[in-house]
Amino acid sequence: MAAVGIVFSNLHDDNVTDLTKSRTMGSIPFGGRYRLIDFVLSNMVNSGIDKVGIITKSNYQSLMDHLGSGKEWDLSRKNKGIIILPPFGREDSDILYRTRLEALKGVISFITRCKEEYAVLTDCDKANNIDLAEVIKFHEDNLADITVMYKKTKLNSVEAKRSINYTLDGNKVTNVNIQNAEAGEKNVCLNVFVLKRDLLVNLIARGIENGARSLHRDILKANVKKLNILACEFTGYSASIDSLASYYKHSMEMLDKNKRDQLFSIKDRLIYTKVRDSAPTRYGFNCAVKNSLIADGCIIEGFVENSILFRGVKIAKGTKVSNSILMQDTITGENVNLNCVISDKNVVIRDRKVLSGCAELPFFIGKGLMV
Repeated sequence: MAAVGIVFSNLHDDNVTDLTKSRTMGSIPFGGRYRLIDFVLSNMVNSGIDKVGIITKSNYQSLMDHLGSGKEWDLSRKNKGIIILPPFGREDSDILYRTRLEALKGVISFITRCKEEYAVLTDCDKANNIDLAEVIKFHEDNLADITVMYKKTKLNSVEAKRSINYTLDGNKVTNVNIQNAEAGEKNVCLNVFVLKRDLLVNLIARGIENGARSLHRDILKANVKKLNILACEFTGYSASIDSLASYYKHSMEMLDKNKRDQLFSIKDRLIYTKVRDSAPTRYGFNCAVKNSLIADGCIIEGFVENSILFRGVKIAKGTKVSNSILMQDTITGENVNLNCVISDKNVVIRDRKVLSGCAELPFFIGKGLMV
């Protein structure tokens, strides 16, 4: 098996604008020390994919800083490894891509030059641990033209209308439902696709000729009767980030050991991230920590419960942090009270502030702000 990975790092930025004002979807922090792209890259390298093209569009400086040479994922290589694919457009157009197919049109020369037999396409809006080698084997064994991944998920009416899900006859996709489903259990798209690289090039070229824009509508849905499009079910844990509330919800799920283990404790399928040399977390004499994830480099002198603290967070004396997510290098003053708060990186919260949100609408503090 030889496959090239193609990652869409920007596609879902508009879903969580608070978190993507200065970064891509792929570089959103998650789980105390990871970024969303860590799950994508780890899935690929754990499955033997050692060439990954990352399609970018805007705000990708933080993504490049995080990826570096790719050595943390064993992707620091002379001829393969990580390849950043910045936006490419006409001189007379200021419109960059908005869909997967438009993004693929911009990098068709890269895909054409690759020698790998298969292409694995994936977005950066989910945190999961997938054995892509098994998905490719499923694709080969069943003689599929295109394999899509899905997860059976119960959706309410709002979630169903904004989801993409599949109607199946066994493993065969008979219809692609785009924003028109009713509430209930659905075969929800995981935005992972496997197909032969030559077929991908042909579909892109045909799409360019016909003015197609959407991979789901103009390629998958339009070809369900012409191509053998099969669906491979994923039964493990998968966090889908499509709003600030869903980011908060799935982040809080990491406090559940069973769900955390489904993501991070699968044998031979570790999740890798950028290493930062930090001192161990220091706990003050009168501090208390309950049911929380604490990264290295923190200083805790107050009370923390049901919360996630990223690297370098400082909690001062008399401060209480509950049900909150404090990203890297957040600093709180003394006698602060936080509940259902998400702070981005480098936030400073001054003495005696009381900030509170709720699970459906967490209180968000933007990157670098002082409150």
